[in-house]
This record gives sequence, C-alpha cells and structure tokens, in this order.
Amino acid sequence: MTNSVSPPARAGAAPPAAPPAAVGVPRAGRAGAAGAGIVATASAIATGELLAGLLPGVPSPILAVGRVVIDLQPPGAKELVVSIFGTADKLALEVLVLGVALAIGAVIGVLGLSRLTVASALVGAFVVVGVAAGLQAPDTQPALAVLGGLAEFAVGSTVLDRLLQLMRAAPASATSATTSTGRGIGPDWSRRMLLVRGGGLAVASVAAGVIGRLLLDRQRVPATGELPGPVIGADLPPGADLEVEELTPIVVPNDDFYRIDTALLVPNVDVDSWRLRIHGLVDREVTLDYGDLTDLEIVEQYVTIACVSNRVGGDLIGNALWTGVRLRDVLDLAGVRAEATQLVGRSVDGWTAGMPLSWIMDPEREPMIAVGMNGTPLPRQHGYPARLIVPGLYGYVSATKWLAELELTTMEAFDGYWVPLGWAKEAPILTQSRIDRPRPGASIAAGPYTVAGMAWAVDRGISKVEVQVDDGEWREASLSTPISDATWIQWQLDWPAVAGDHRVRVRATDGTGETQTETPSRPDPDGARGWHSVSFSVG
Repeated sequence: MTNSVSPPARAGAAPPAAPPAAVGVPRAGRAGAAGAGIVATASAIATGELLAGLLPGVPSPILAVGRVVIDLQPPGAKELVVSIFGTADKLALEVLVLGVALAIGAVIGVLGLSRLTVASALVGAFVVVGVAAGLQAPDTQPALAVLGGLAEFAVGSTVLDRLLQLMRAAPASATSATTSTGRGIGPDWSRRMLLVRGGGLAVASVAAGVIGRLLLDRQRVPATGELPGPVIGADLPPGADLEVEELTPIVVPNDDFYRIDTALLVPNVDVDSWRLRIHGLVDREVTLDYGDLTDLEIVEQYVTIACVSNRVGGDLIGNALWTGVRLRDVLDLAGVRAEATQLVGRSVDGWTAGMPLSWIMDPEREPMIAVGMNGTPLPRQHGYPARLIVPGLYGYVSATKWLAELELTTMEAFDGYWVPLGWAKEAPILTQSRIDRPRPGASIAAGPYTVAGMAWAVDRGISKVEVQVDDGEWREASLSTPISDATWIQWQLDWPAVAGDHRVRVRATDGTGETQTETPSRPDPDGARGWHSVSFSVG
C-alpha cells in the first residue's frame, strides 16, 4: 500500500519554478493583456495629442499618420470615401487611424505577457512611425517632434509595464484568491487594482486627447484684417433667389459651404509672413507679400465651384461672392513665356492642382486669386489668406487653398496631386441639375405644390430646365435670374400633387444647347453624369 502523502521538501530547497508566462495563458489573461495594450497605446497617443495642443510645432500623432494615409491612398479611394462619408471624410479617417492603432496596441499587450522587452520595442517603433509622419507636416518643428515622441514612448511603455505587472500579480480567479485547502482568503485586490488603474488611465487618455485637440484647434485663430474694398463690385440681380422653402439659397453662407480637401488640420498661415511665389516658365520670378497682392486692382464676382466627387443630386457644390485680384494681373507681373501650357497652384502644405494655361488666359472668363468670401476675409478652412477661384473647372484641378506658389510649366511636365490617383488631367465642370424639393422619401399633402432645385453649367450658363413627374411629359421649369454664366441658377415648377407614390426627374440644358447626359456614371475620373430623381409620396 502506497503512502498518498508526499514527502516533505528538504530544508533550504528552492521552490518549483513557475512556468513561463506564455505557456498556457488563459483566455481571460490574454484579454486582459490586450486591454492593457489598448490602454497603453491610448495613453501614448493622448500624450502626443495633448502636447500638440500645448506646444505649437509638436505634430498630432493621429493627424500625422492620417496625412501619410491620404498621400499613399490607392486610386479610387477618394471617390469611395467621399461617397460614403461626404464632408465627414476626415473624421472617418481619424477614427480609422485610431482604431487601427488601438488594435495594434492590443497585439502588443498580449505579446508583452511573455516578451515585455519586445513589446516595449514595438511601442517605440510605433512612436517612431508617428514622429516620421509628423516631420512631413510644414508646421512641425523637428526638435519638438522628437521630444514629443520620447514623451509618448515613455508614457506608453510605462503604462504597459505597470498594467502587465498587475496582471501577473492577480490570481487566475476573478472573484477571490484561495489557499491550497480551498478556503478563501479575501477579495482579489490585484485584479481589482488592475481594473481601477486601467479604467482610470483610459478615461484620462480620452480627456487628455480631447483637451489636446481642442487646444490644437484654438491654435488656428480666425482670419484677421480688413477685406480690401473692390474697385469693381458685383450685385445680385432682382429675381436671382426664388426664396422657395427648402431650396438651397443662391449664395451659400460660409458656415454651410462644402469643404473637401486633403488637410486634416487647417494650415495656420500667418498673413504677415505669407508669400506668393510666381516662377517656372516666366520672364522673371516674382514674390509677393499680402500687401503687394492686395495693392493690385480688387474685383468681386459670384462664382459657383464644385467638387468632382459630387454625385448626381449631391451637395458638394456652392456659390459665393469672391473678392480678390485677377489671376492674369498677377501672371503679367512675371511675364508668361510662350512655351508655358500649364499653370500649377501649390498650397503651403504641398498640395498641387494643374490647369491648362489656355483656360486661364481666355478673356471670356475671369479666374482670380481670392482673399475674401461673401464679404469677409477668407475663412481659414476655405483657404486664408489666398486661394484660386477658376470658373468652370472642378476644384481638384484648380481651386488651390492656402496658395503659396504659382508655377508655369507644360502639360506634359507635371501632374497635379489627384491625376496619378486616377482622376482626369483636364476637368471642366459638367452640366448638372438637382432636386431640392421634395426631399427623398418625403410625404407631402395633396394640392398645389412647388417642385424646386438647382442647375449649373459653370462657364456656359443654363438655358433650360425640364421636369418630369412619374411617366408624364417633360415640362419646362421657371428659372431664377442668372447672376452670370459662372454661377448656378434655381428652378421651380408648380404641380398639382395627387395622392399616391410618385417620382420626379430633372434635366438641364446648358447655354450651348447641350442637354446633360442621362446615362449615369461614377464621379471618377472627371465627374458624375445622369439625371437626378426623387421618390416621394402624397397623402
């Protein structure tokens, strides 16, 4: 008969070695480690965001990586993102960058259970990527960026180490620790401490990140200074706005004006140090400061501009009163050489747009460098202190915001930012029309009703808008008084609404007599085509 009692251990003998942390790690342990990695990553990112808000010159880690993602995007990505998120595309990208970062942090946390040194090294590599991305931003100060990165690494690696230490100290049971006889010895204080500290750090990270972003936004002070008075002004003609309920106003207020660009953070341009350089195929290179620019003759004009990503029926289009100087006057200062065929606008952040020089030099249109919008200095998000406005061309090939350079070159020598990504090199704005009233899915009362909307063929004008209800005949709508061929118009049609489900369609004809294309197409590569339709009910 064997003895079931193990022999006592020899005095002074070492206790049995604990198994390696990576062997047989329970699922709960891996989940906790993943949570520790997420909190550590969030703490590092929040440190960077807070420092970016406190110290101008320190890059925001999320925005820095987001800029790189934008620059490395594959062809077609812009159209897909804008079609899903519209003007919230930048927020969607920031959320994506943060989500991917936290997911990587979770993996680092699990790895840290068995290889803390390797996990810490990955945190460091993560920070290096953020710093390298931040160094590409024009307003980044390299020394501050490196110091900010060191702070992010110190916080992230320390938080990861401390949380994993608490995990190792916590027993496997989530309720209480036990003795070898199975008797409880009290609550699991180590696990409770892990949850308290981890949760507290997560809340603190969110707070620090939000405060940092608010401070960062406050660094973008509003545009200052007085708008120079125009020598040649512009007035709205009587009847330019039909003032129909739910109809987009003929002049879109600045706060409602669409914004599509690649700048996750609006450039903080100091007007006193701002310069505009005109170079390339010119007789003499010229550099202007803001005073030099506004000493030229100031003009005003209403111009409708549009984003090429605007889908049929979309709202990525707007009309405003722009104040500025004639672009041709600025080019004349440098003297354009005969071999130049393309004008390239370059922003302070390096973004570029290329447009045919023949379009710019045509006396039938008036491209301009705008310094004002709807009677106020350009808002920062719309290009302060100066931007290009070129009637008739989509924004991606013309409307350079935060303008820093004008380069004269040839069409063959240079492609603007979006051209290598699959968008057309030349992109006149297409003839389009939109139904604003009724809204899709609306339910309206029976009786007299006004169908209304917008139409545009910028640079050619609109000669006719036709509306069809259900399968009835096409009827010509009444038009607002055109401001000019460079702007959109409003249209309206009175219709006796009868009970039932209905569909309304619209089509426009431009000033040359050409009716917009019925066959639908995607916005890429040179603008969406098709007739807008809206389904609604009358009851």
